[in-house]
Amino acid sequence: MEVKEYIQNAEDSMQLAVEYLEDTLSRIRAGKASARLLDGIRVDYYGSQAPISNVANISVPDARTIAITPWEKSMFKEIEKAIINSELGITPENNGEVIRLSIPPLTEDRRKTLVKQCKGEAETAKVSVRNARREAIDALKKEVKNGMSEDVSKDGEALVQKSHDKFIKKIDDIYAEKEKEILTV
Repeated sequence: MEVKEYIQNAEDSMQLAVEYLEDTLSRIRAGKASARLLDGIRVDYYGSQAPISNVANISVPDARTIAITPWEKSMFKEIEKAIINSELGITPENNGEVIRLSIPPLTEDRRKTLVKQCKGEAETAKVSVRNARREAIDALKKEVKNGMSEDVSKDGEALVQKSHDKFIKKIDDIYAEKEKEILTV
């Protein structure tokens, strides 16, 4: 394999770690209503598990409310049950037409817990980035044994390190932004 391929594979893995982090952090509520909070919740829809967005219209009428309008009346109970059983920690209100989720303001303790949770997710993403770097460097070292020149291998390792640093900084920036969002009252 060419050096470029090893670097590209490492960067692809690093990019996946960053995308996973962004997706995970978007589901952590920061005291503001967002339709993305419901992304991980599945409902039983005719025998299969479907996201709420596939069986209802989700809107955010204001900063503290999520409105869910099921397309079928039979889905009201299923959606309510799925929300109650989820880790969201919000009790739905049903008026027969719309299910409303009122997002309560976060307490100081809850904010600190959420920041810790976000930090843990960021650390997991960093570990994935480091693993991708290590795998690429190990592969380049093996190529030296197979006849690649050491200079080319060292240059490849430097490029992998540069990519690693760029993705670690991106993860730190994403975490800092989410931390600021959570701690803003």
